[in-house]
Amino acid sequence: MAAKKDWNKLIQPLLRKYKNKKHPLNYQNEYQLMVMVVLSARSSDAYINQIAPALFNAYPDFRTIASDPDGLYPFIKGVPGGLKKSEWIISIANQLKENKVSYNMDALTQLSGIGRKSANVIMRETGASAAGIVVDLHVVRVAPRIGLAKGTNPEKIEQQLMQLIDQKYWGDTGMALSFLGRDTCRPRPQCPECVMQSDCAFYTKGGYQKIIQQEMKAKAAKAKQAMLKKASRK
Repeated sequence: MAAKKDWNKLIQPLLRKYKNKKHPLNYQNEYQLMVMVVLSARSSDAYINQIAPALFNAYPDFRTIASDPDGLYPFIKGVPGGLKKSEWIISIANQLKENKVSYNMDALTQLSGIGRKSANVIMRETGASAAGIVVDLHVVRVAPRIGLAKGTNPEKIEQQLMQLIDQKYWGDTGMALSFLGRDTCRPRPQCPECVMQSDCAFYTKGGYQKIIQQEMKAKAAKAKQAMLKKASRK
């Protein structure tokens, strides 16, 4: 029987690589972070970064949103689900315009448009004590590939990660896996560049080698087809 892996030890190179790296959302303060996290669901961080300057120039805080809610939507109409997200942000603004937000899971998930993933991101970025692990679309791909979790359900993957990883590492683990998925462990992974290579189930079971073989076969077939096409013209 194979020895159980000590993932707390094995993920240390990954945590060191991405420790304290800021989230790709280009926020300047906690208000902007919260708004951008709500907007980023089912959208790209790059697009949210693109529309953010005009939005925050017009609405520098929750109080200004609460005082002029009707003007918000035009700034975010290009965001998927923009109308609903504007309603969520206005609701948050009305709750927080005079109150300081509590950066804990219960308080954050009571706000409109903020689920566990969003709350985990906000808590990680603000330095609050972690109550979970960020599981975004990158982590959904990367964690099962490495062998840290099974399935594609974000909440179930988070629970599996929380059982494997000590709580003191929760805050960094999710975003480290997410950054790995953005940089290296993409849909077409760059395994030779990966700090998790030697402990990755996908790599150690020959997954990357199969990709290379398939690509070589496809390249050879394409070259053969080109040669046959060239010969038929003679």
